[in-house]
Amino acid sequence: MLKDPFLNEKFVPDLMWFIGQFDVYDREETRGATLEVYNPNDKCDRSELIVKYGLDLECLSYRHKYVLVAYLEDRLSEQDFDFQKLFEIDEDCAGSWPRDEWYNLENPREFFQAVFVLAKETWKEDLQKAALEDSSTW
Repeated sequence: MLKDPFLNEKFVPDLMWFIGQFDVYDREETRGATLEVYNPNDKCDRSELIVKYGLDLECLSYRHKYVLVAYLEDRLSEQDFDFQKLFEIDEDCAGSWPRDEWYNLENPREFFQAVFVLAKETWKEDLQKAALEDSSTW
């Protein structure tokens, strides 16, 4: 069984792995200052954000990355999947985005399509390595 990198339990893929690094709550002066110069609606800024921060997941093994990309691909195939919901932060939760644009992206599905394309490029070797294995043995 593929285990969560931080917990001793089964790994459950979640799209927040791709955007959680953009949460700047209680880090507004450090991470927030770094990220606020990027506009997630701008294609060039978005690509840099995703590669530099969103896919910088050193805590994940090549197997985790494979499972996450497959999970994202499945969500993208669901025409009615609500990607904007992932960017909504409850008032009761400790979380915040670096810019107002994050709370209401122009096209959240397009954001995750970019994540998918860039993850396949950035993690190409890891994904190929995992694809050669029988995932049922994880």
